[in-house]
Amino acid sequence: DLAKEMTKLRVVASSSVSSGTAEAVELGAMEHARATLAEVKAEGVAAVERCAVRFGELQEGESAVVPAEALKAAYEGLSGEERACLDRTAARIRAFAEAQRASLSETTCEIAGGVAGHRVAAVEVAGCYAPGGRYPLPSSVLMTAVTARAAGVKTVVVASPKPVPITLAAAHAAGASCFLAIGGAHAIAAMATGVYPGVPRADVVCGPGNKWVTAAKAVCSISAGVGIDMLAGPSEVLVIADETADPAVVAADLLAQAEHDVVARPILVAFSSTDAAAVVDAVNEQLEKQLAVLPTKAVAEPAVACGFAVACADVDEAVRVADAVAPEHLEVVCADPTAVADKCSHYGGLFVGQLAAEVLGDYGIGPNHTLPTSGTARYTGGLSVFDFLRVRTWMRLDDPVAAQPAVKDAVLLARVEGLEGHARAAEKRLQLADHAHKDKRFKI
Repeated sequence: DLAKEMTKLRVVASSSVSSGTAEAVELGAMEHARATLAEVKAEGVAAVERCAVRFGELQEGESAVVPAEALKAAYEGLSGEERACLDRTAARIRAFAEAQRASLSETTCEIAGGVAGHRVAAVEVAGCYAPGGRYPLPSSVLMTAVTARAAGVKTVVVASPKPVPITLAAAHAAGASCFLAIGGAHAIAAMATGVYPGVPRADVVCGPGNKWVTAAKAVCSISAGVGIDMLAGPSEVLVIADETADPAVVAADLLAQAEHDVVARPILVAFSSTDAAAVVDAVNEQLEKQLAVLPTKAVAEPAVACGFAVACADVDEAVRVADAVAPEHLEVVCADPTAVADKCSHYGGLFVGQLAAEVLGDYGIGPNHTLPTSGTARYTGGLSVFDFLRVRTWMRLDDPVAAQPAVKDAVLLARVEGLEGHARAAEKRLQLADHAHKDKRFKI
């Protein structure tokens, strides 16, 4: 019956799985985001807090701004064990983020007549969003705000609806400058426009969220002039597994993502030298058993119905299906996980082998858990320090004679393109070169 079907993954043919079929942002959500941003631009704080009151995030007349002192008080009010856990997790996230930052350095190289290079600088203000409607997610606060700080961002604003003490404490542990106790499209609009006194407008807005948050980020990137990390919508996980994988472990990992949201997508791609369908059946049997006793069944069960399973003829077919989906999380659990993982090209985060549980990525073992969804991993990666950095190029020409060949090429190309003003501006540098020939002391 239908109820039983919702407790296991439907099986589809591999030929039915293709890239480019997922919709990253719903049109209805985009319309809501545009309207919300317009209201916030027109009315400021009043519009934001009207939305917050409607969604039960604030009481009438209550401010959304939680100052840094309150964040510190929440941190100090936790048990020693909870504080230590936040600090350890923040340290692991920070260590990985700092290693990423160290991989990008300033550089210079010689060019015709001079030198060019790039400089790396962090944005000044980051707006970090952490979901909180269904569950409190202090881990997302750490993932976003710690990473922004590691990049060198001076002011870090965190927003999350209905924050519990540990969420506020996580903001303190992450080094947040202030906190907005609101969520949804109005929170994104508030950070993107800087409507709250003392809370500067964000240069970059980042973080995971539902379809309303994702749409708001998309709209604000166009209509509010802010950068965003990616379109990170409802969670998804794809597990490539063979007959050596433990079905109970695979099912547990699928359910770990399914419990995030009723529209999350758990996906199983099985291959086997004997019977891939048997691998699917074994995992589905475990899904039914584990769902029956899962406290978050009301959320996870509809998500299982959103997912699917594919029984593949061989590993190459399994890799093709995984690449077509380009999942947010890709787990590879098989006899030779490294070899199979190396064949995969499109994913947000990769988890190689049975020990590398995706939930460890969720809870701060190192790499960031804010990852691209809905196939957008084909062109972008997960949140990192690079989302808060600007790589800005520069050049300086010291030798007008040595620069002359490049200047002549610029004149020619400008006239080919019909841009006479460009050509004449370049020709002025030819005149400087002629002057330099006549006066060896000349220097630009």
